[in-house]
Amino acid sequence: MMENIIITHLPALIHRVGGDNVKKAKLVALDCDCELKRVRRSRHWQVAGDACALNKFLDRLRISDYESMQFLIRKIDERLTEYNDKLEPLEGRLKRLVLEAPNITLAELMQVTNCSIAEARLARFNADSLADP
Repeated sequence: MMENIIITHLPALIHRVGGDNVKKAKLVALDCDCELKRVRRSRHWQVAGDACALNKFLDRLRISDYESMQFLIRKIDERLTEYNDKLEPLEGRLKRLVLEAPNITLAELMQVTNCSIAEARLARFNADSLADP
């Protein structure tokens, strides 16, 4: 199904945003490849999805009805701040790492970003060409 699933807990969601808004949010979540559901038989809810899907869901909530979904938006946004590295594209992350630490080795780049040797070399080459005018 989904790999690297991020789960955001939403205590007393219906009480905070209302039943109709939860129904709307469930439809938007499904459209964004996320799952918004109750936790067992409690009054608490959770939303689950990978980082990109949750970011898409968050953007759609902000556009659709910001005021009524403010609790949901805040909780997802707080959770996604822990996963900013997954939202950044690999090329951008490699470039940023090389520019921040010019002495970083290819092995360190590969370990930190889980990239291939070819991608690490390309990032190093691109950063070197940016540094040399």
